[in-house]
Amino acid sequence: MEARPHPSPNFGERKGGLTPELVVLHYTGMASAAEAVALLCDPASEVSAHYVIDEVGGVLQLVPEEARAWHAGAGAWRGLGDVNSRSIGIELVNTARHPFPEPQMRALEALLNGIFARWGMGPEGVIAHSDMAPARKVDPGVRFDWRRLALAGLSVWPEAAAGDVARFVTDARAFGYPDVAPELILQAVRLRFRPWASGPLTAEDAAIVADLARRFQIDRAGAKA
Repeated sequence: MEARPHPSPNFGERKGGLTPELVVLHYTGMASAAEAVALLCDPASEVSAHYVIDEVGGVLQLVPEEARAWHAGAGAWRGLGDVNSRSIGIELVNTARHPFPEPQMRALEALLNGIFARWGMGPEGVIAHSDMAPARKVDPGVRFDWRRLALAGLSVWPEAAAGDVARFVTDARAFGYPDVAPELILQAVRLRFRPWASGPLTAEDAAIVADLARRFQIDRAGAKA
């Protein structure tokens, strides 16, 4: 997969010598790719991303991966802030009202495979904007196919069996969710893993984060071994 350069001025240096360990997925929420790219390249907007993928699978690179694009904003993941310095941002052209087309998903998968190879990243590093900023963001939204990415080894998917609702917040934070109100964590978990669900917290919600926390902690321990 080859990305076409389309430089944006909206970037800086990654702080503290940090390198990418996360990929944050967004949707543009705009009517067209051209409109989104114009915004992301406008100095007055003070926003950008490393990549934009349009509906037919075209990929533009706006910011070098080594640089700090301005895509994530306030939020945290795995107990750390300044997500911009620790991540690569990918904008998917989508109005939030329709599914993500097959060519776009194929292009995303190819791009993620390249990022994984370049930065030694694993599937647990691919997160939603709504994961790291649940009080502010809902993208890439309920129509994004996270399970497809997981089946391709490019994200994670829970293998839920049983969960303890009393441990929901503890397990969610162990996986990576930030220290925000429990109802915001529940909203973010459901956006990604149970978009059809509604109502109060259930054992099914708790089982999802329990499994993710267990496997995330195993992965971290393995990496240190």
